[in-house]
Amino acid sequence: MQKIPLPERPDLREKAEAVGFTFLDMHGEPYWDETSAYRFSLAEVENDIEDPATELHAMCREAVAHVVTHERLMDRLAIPEPYRDLVADSWKRSEPEIYGRFDFAYDGTGPAKLLEYNADTPTSLYESASFQWAWLEDQLGAGVLEPGDDQFNGIHEALVERFRAVFRPSEDLHFAAIAGNPEDYATVEAMGWAAREAGLGAHYVDLEKIGISDEGQFTDDQDRVIGTLFKLYPWEDMLQDDFAKHIATSGCLLLEPAWKMLLSNKGILPVLWQLFPDHPNLLPAFFEADVAEALAGRGSSPMPGFAQARDRLAQGHVTKPLFSREGASVRIVEDGQETERVGDAGYGGHPRIVQAYHPLPEFDGFRPVIGAWIVGGTCVGMGLREDRSRITQDLSRFKPHFIRD
Repeated sequence: MQKIPLPERPDLREKAEAVGFTFLDMHGEPYWDETSAYRFSLAEVENDIEDPATELHAMCREAVAHVVTHERLMDRLAIPEPYRDLVADSWKRSEPEIYGRFDFAYDGTGPAKLLEYNADTPTSLYESASFQWAWLEDQLGAGVLEPGDDQFNGIHEALVERFRAVFRPSEDLHFAAIAGNPEDYATVEAMGWAAREAGLGAHYVDLEKIGISDEGQFTDDQDRVIGTLFKLYPWEDMLQDDFAKHIATSGCLLLEPAWKMLLSNKGILPVLWQLFPDHPNLLPAFFEADVAEALAGRGSSPMPGFAQARDRLAQGHVTKPLFSREGASVRIVEDGQETERVGDAGYGGHPRIVQAYHPLPEFDGFRPVIGAWIVGGTCVGMGLREDRSRITQDLSRFKPHFIRD
C-alpha cells in the first residue's frame, strides 16, 4: 500500500459537471482529490480487504441472529422497545439487504481492523462505484497509469445483479433522500441507476414529500402507493418520526430493512467481540456501561475478554456513541488522558461503547480509512477517504485507488 502523486486530469471539473458530480469541493475544502492515489497489490486487496470483509459480514449476520433473541442486547443497543418486534420480525422474514460499507484501518502490513459498519445509510457510493472508475479509465487512456493497472471495483455491477435477484422484472421501487443534499442525492441516484439497469422502475421522491394514505400506506408526491422504499435516512432517526407507527402495517418493504439497524449501530462492535473474541479483524470493544460496572466491581458476571483487553484499553481506547455521523462525539483517550475529540453534533446523549484504539496509517500528513463495500453478502469494491485528523470527519477527502503488482 502506497500513496502515489499523480497529475489531476486537466478536464476534471468539466467531466464532473457533465455527470452531475456537483460536490468536488465541500465546506471550502477539496472533497474529491486525485492529485494522488493509493496503490495496492492484488494480494493486499484480495487477502486483506475483500476476503475479510466478506467473512465479517457473515459474522455480522450471526450477531443479528444472536441479538434479536436477547432482550438485554436489544436494550444495550438502545432499540426502542415499541419497535423491537419490528426488528426481530424483519430478520425472521429474511427481508432482503442490498448494501453496506465497512470502515477499516489498514496500512498494508497487518490485518485490516474493523472500525465500524455503515450498514444502513452508507454514502460515498457514487464516488466509489462510478467516478473513481471513470478516473481509472481516463488515467489509463492518458498514460498516467500503466497498462494492466486495475481497481477493486465491481460495485455497480453487483448492485445491478442484487436488484435482479431480489425483485421481479419491471417492479417499481422508490428512492428517497432529504432534499437539498447533493451528496445524499448522488448516493440515491447511484442506487436508482443500478435498479433501472436491472429492469426495475425507479422513482425518486424527497423524504419530506412522502405521505400516508387513508389506508395507512406510504405514498409519493404523485399519490402513488410506495411498495418498496430505499430511504437514505437512518433508522434511529426514522423511529422518532410520527409516521414510524405506520411502518409495520404499511405493507412497504424498506431498504435497508429494519434488522440492519442492529449493524449500523456501534453497539454491534461489542457483540462481535463477545461472539468472536481475538478475531484478527476485530478490535476489543465493550459497552461503556459494562466497563464502568466491571471497574467498580459491580458487574453481575465478568465480561468475556475484558480482563485480557484491560491493559490495552488503558493504553489507548476510543469512545463512540451508538449513533453518530462523520466522527461526531468520538473521543480518543490515551494513558488516561483525552487526546482528541470531535464535537457531539447532537449525538453526545447516546449510550457509548469503548473500543481499543488502533491508529490509522499516515501518508503525507493524511490518514486514510478504507471503505469496503458489501453488496448482498459479498465484498465487491472499495473507496478511500483520508483526513488530517485521527478521527475521520466531514472534511475528509475521497481518494481514488488502483491495483498494480
